[in-house]
Amino acid sequence: MPSLKKTEPTWLDLPEDKDYPAAASYLLLYTAPKKVSKVVLSLRKAKMSQFKAKDIFRASGLSLLGISNTHVEKDRQKIKKGTPLSPLLLVRAPEMGKVIIADGYHRLCAVYGFNEDALIPCKIA
Repeated sequence: MPSLKKTEPTWLDLPEDKDYPAAASYLLLYTAPKKVSKVVLSLRKAKMSQFKAKDIFRASGLSLLGISNTHVEKDRQKIKKGTPLSPLLLVRAPEMGKVIIADGYHRLCAVYGFNEDALIPCKIA
């Protein structure tokens, strides 16, 4: 069996359309609907970027979810099968001193389990 560390994810060129409403739903926990609409529009217009998995985790301040999480395991299986993942949607929150992972937290955890230095495509607003 090949080493898991050599497994690299493949990525879609752009986030899926369904990721934006998911990001909006999550961001509504942080701020008012009008601001969320503006942020999501900014995410849609943002150019693609990429950051190392470990750097996104450090900037977000979130903990790593393990493979016991069903969503993480589902994304790990996609990585193993070579199914492209949707890029992450990130929002800078300097007032909070962090980056909010608006969509893609489980994908990030799955990728990190294979390679913490993996470059992850994302849009950031």
